[in-house]
Amino acid sequence: MSRSNGRTQRLQTMLDKHPLRPDRLRQIPDGFSWIDHRLVRRDYIQRCNCEALALYLFLVSVSDVQGLSFYSDRSICRQLKLDTAQLAAARTGLREADLIAYKKPLYQVLSLETGSESFAAPAERSARTRSAAQILRRALESGGEA
Repeated sequence: MSRSNGRTQRLQTMLDKHPLRPDRLRQIPDGFSWIDHRLVRRDYIQRCNCEALALYLFLVSVSDVQGLSFYSDRSICRQLKLDTAQLAAARTGLREADLIAYKKPLYQVLSLETGSESFAAPAERSARTRSAAQILRRALESGGEA
């Protein structure tokens, strides 16, 4: 097999996405919403440690349509296997990342729609943007690491 033919096959494999378990396709049930992809794209996730991200996932999972929940510290610690100091640090991290608001006993998961001066300006983002062709070309040239 020639080198270019191998690249073509890898590229084809990358483009032929299909569910591995079609019997388990995600559905949006009543009272539930997906985690916003901007959590990654706007670098919120990079501003948080693992405990803070676990708390965020928990709060997103248990909050109502307005993002509100009333879980006690003791319940959250038990669910996430954290001690009270770890929970306090995780909560502080999420507040500093502007992902939640908290006033005991109420948590609110905040919308990611509002802008923040910590995000790159559109001109800065476009300077970093790469086309799909550039990403795939780089992945193929580096053996799959984009």
